[in-house]
Amino acid sequence: MSETQLPSFSPQDALVALMIAESASDEDITNSELLSITRIVDHMPIFAEYDPSRTKQVAQVVFDLFEVEDGLDALFGIIRAALPEMLYETAYAMACDVAAADGRLHQGELEFMAEIRYELNIDRLHGAAIERGARARHMQLP
Repeated sequence: MSETQLPSFSPQDALVALMIAESASDEDITNSELLSITRIVDHMPIFAEYDPSRTKQVAQVVFDLFEVEDGLDALFGIIRAALPEMLYETAYAMACDVAAADGRLHQGELEFMAEIRYELNIDRLHGAAIERGARARHMQLP
């Protein structure tokens, strides 16, 4: 995918792309993560006017970009271009919820979370609070 072929995303597409990328970052998209993405898209107010059928197209763009050199840079470029800065922490929170959905975080997911924080300029303390909230929401009984 060349620079001229990069798609134009809506803010909602960008949120979906980031959640899918987080899920795929450990090369194992779990059912729990997919259900988390679906639940977020179906219930969060920011997706009220969103067509969930776009999710498949957005996912394909993410997967295609993961296959090319500098694809991650291109993905973050698309996300930053589509997403207002006021939604960066929202995007990170959604990605954290997806990462926490299956009850475990693999090294690839942790590294991708750090990349999201860097690329979206998420303050370290704000990031920690968002992560703790996601962990709390996804706790399970022993």
